[in-house]
Amino acid sequence: MKCSAITGDIFANHDCKGHKECHDRLVSILERLPKGLSIYPPVPATFEELQRVHVPGYLTWLERQCVKHVDFCTLDEYIYTGGYFENNQIKQGYLDQNTYINPCSYEVATYAVGSAIAAVDRSFDGECCFALVRPPGHHAEADRAMGFCLLNNAAVAAAHALQQVDRVAIIDWDAHHGNGTQSIFYSSNRVLYCSTHEMDNFPHTGTLQEIGSNEGLGFNVNAPLVHKSGIADYYAVFMEVILPAVERFRPDLVIVSAGQDTLSDDPQESMLLKPADIGTLAALVRDGRDCPLAFVLEGGYGPSQPEAIRSVFDTLGSTNPARVPEEPVKKANRKTIDLLKKLHNLP
Repeated sequence: MKCSAITGDIFANHDCKGHKECHDRLVSILERLPKGLSIYPPVPATFEELQRVHVPGYLTWLERQCVKHVDFCTLDEYIYTGGYFENNQIKQGYLDQNTYINPCSYEVATYAVGSAIAAVDRSFDGECCFALVRPPGHHAEADRAMGFCLLNNAAVAAAHALQQVDRVAIIDWDAHHGNGTQSIFYSSNRVLYCSTHEMDNFPHTGTLQEIGSNEGLGFNVNAPLVHKSGIADYYAVFMEVILPAVERFRPDLVIVSAGQDTLSDDPQESMLLKPADIGTLAALVRDGRDCPLAFVLEGGYGPSQPEAIRSVFDTLGSTNPARVPEEPVKKANRKTIDLLKKLHNLP
């Protein structure tokens, strides 16, 4: 499978030193990319593309909130100094206790979305493209920023794809539930949203019973896993729930919201995946459905995330099958899997 990535220096302009979601996490990923990998520059999303998912009034409000922070210097000066005053004080504000912005944040977020769209377009051309972007997106709702996310990269990319194809599946393996992606497509039968996430964690959504509404009933699959779940638990839920649901849906495109905060060294979460396990998940998705495949970076804040991203590329560039774990599935997760199979009428 031909692989590529989309990323660039523009993402450094949305930064907050010391914050978990800082630009250093992307820099460390780029240092571990395979040699010879095709890397394309990021592109911005248009307002028309953004409003397929986001409320126009929210977009205007968000841009104005970012501009408010150009109080003490011009935007050009801000960019020139790398987002710092001469006294090294960061110019920024917060939309909530977790989600920061600066004068460049809205523009950077449009590049994150545009790059996710471009990754989808490249997947239609036969490449498996990974949008290595930030800020992440899956918590952003149609009219609300949340959880480090300003705009919903994967959701806008899916809405873009639906201008060309009939059905899109989004697989979200971030440790946090993608509440924004879920809510955006909750009533749609053209998008299948499947999420594995850590139970009883931010944003405290994503229960088994959240299965969609109206025309979207049955097209939303949540698999909350208990704390300290490992690759055996993920393998089982992918093999028995997510991949069968995707195969039955028969999507024309699969987008992976790839958050690596499931790694055992992540400072925020308590899951137990290793970098090679992220490659295993990529192999399962690669082999689960013969259709275009695109990846969009979400969370992940531990030191082994670069190795995990490298494992994704190494896996996609090979034909090696996914490793079958030898460890047992946790009893609580086995119960969840069995309930999901009944709930979604899976064999």
